[in-house]
Amino acid sequence: MSLQVFNTLSRRVEEFAPQVAGRVSMYTCGPTVWNYAHIGNFRTFLFEDLLRRWLEQSGYEVLHIMNLTDVDDRIIREAAARGTSIREFTEPFAQAFHEDREYLRIRPAHDYPRATDYIAPMIRLVERLLASGVAYRGEDGSVYFAIAKFPAYGELSQLDRRELKTGASERVSADEYAKEDARDFVLWKAARPEDEAVGAAWDAPFGRGRPGWHLECSAMALDLLAERWGTDVLDIHAGGVDLIFPHHEDEIAQSCAFTGRPQFARYWLHAEFLNVQGAKMSKRFGNVTTPRDLRTDGVDPGAIRLLMFQAHYRQKFDLTDEALGAAARGSQRIGEFGERLRQYTKTNGGSSNALASAAVDFRSAFAREMDADLNAPQAIGRLFDFITEGNRLMDQGAGGAAAALDAFAYAMGVLDVEPAPKARAILSTTHSETAERPAEEPPAAGGNREAWALAWAGVRRSEKNRRNFSEADRIRDLLKSHGYEIRDNKDGTMEVRSIRQG
Repeated sequence: MSLQVFNTLSRRVEEFAPQVAGRVSMYTCGPTVWNYAHIGNFRTFLFEDLLRRWLEQSGYEVLHIMNLTDVDDRIIREAAARGTSIREFTEPFAQAFHEDREYLRIRPAHDYPRATDYIAPMIRLVERLLASGVAYRGEDGSVYFAIAKFPAYGELSQLDRRELKTGASERVSADEYAKEDARDFVLWKAARPEDEAVGAAWDAPFGRGRPGWHLECSAMALDLLAERWGTDVLDIHAGGVDLIFPHHEDEIAQSCAFTGRPQFARYWLHAEFLNVQGAKMSKRFGNVTTPRDLRTDGVDPGAIRLLMFQAHYRQKFDLTDEALGAAARGSQRIGEFGERLRQYTKTNGGSSNALASAAVDFRSAFAREMDADLNAPQAIGRLFDFITEGNRLMDQGAGGAAAALDAFAYAMGVLDVEPAPKARAILSTTHSETAERPAEEPPAAGGNREAWALAWAGVRRSEKNRRNFSEADRIRDLLKSHGYEIRDNKDGTMEVRSIRQG
């Protein structure tokens, strides 16, 4: 089975076929760096990471471009309020985005163009649109796109063209505007005093000003696509469902009018919202959680990734403490299996090939689910089935462990949902019923006291899992008496820290 994806443009699942065999160009709309991106934004970025990882795991060479919008109405307003330039204002948020991206294990794009570094390509795009007659200068000095002169306008968002409001008297200059309020949109905004004050104005043949939000993505994508691969049509353009209209609709109009091509991107993929108590996460609604909030709370990134992938990317789902806790336990189970399999591979030759046979079945099932429009929830279900079967076979001393470990690594290369190394190190110290316990006293000076503490932490976890809470409490007190504190994180992981003894 080959990869099938739901194309927003056609509203149906289609077989994916890139323009050039073996190569995929992908543009994804990145954050507007006016504030910290919230976990709802990162739901989209994680979906895009899943898409890219699966393409690469399937053998494609992927060119991934993700923009950073560093000039728009909000940025100008906030920079002015702080008395700083837009570059100085946005730089900390751009850095924070990359920190959060790394925390969530999202692979870096090959290019992160910033809007303010691509003003020249934007000016060239506007010049051509003016020359071809699909753009015009308004009486306010700004340049607008005349949607009435682009017959395909509305196809992506499926707006009823009979209801479109067009014409010079029906223009919109805001970077963001109401859904289905389709009017001539701004390409280049005439400079205002507040723009000049924060360094958000540039000279252009059609008047000093700054780019509109929609213009930025088209210019950056087309410029880099031509430079890297010598083409002007993307294979995939992805983002959140809130970008379908107006942003992606406007991108198509201005890009196709510029290139003369019938397409700007061949496949359009969109991720649904992440909700909190049934409402879209939004700073306006005051229900925002950021990755740095979760990191401060000690939530493991493997748990967050597992939570996000347990819902299909085209389905809404609610972020709750209960769901995150369940995902943390699932991530722990996956990590424990991976650790057991790694250790088992080193010590067991086995008399049968049962593990290898289970691995073949698992890999095939996993790939089949991922090829079905990135059906990660079902792929994760196949993974847990493999874990159950793999543990059973290892209990029996089955052989074929190397193939099983390869299959597990194959899935992790796509999902990457194991606990972080620190958490995994603690998990690996979990003792079985028959394992020898550490000594009650830590090693003498010069010995590995930290390893002793981690070993006891593993025993404590086993006791808690068996609901032997009195013994778990005794172990906690034992560690504390020797200068170590156990912290149980909200996501179910555990930390052991050295403390000062009084």
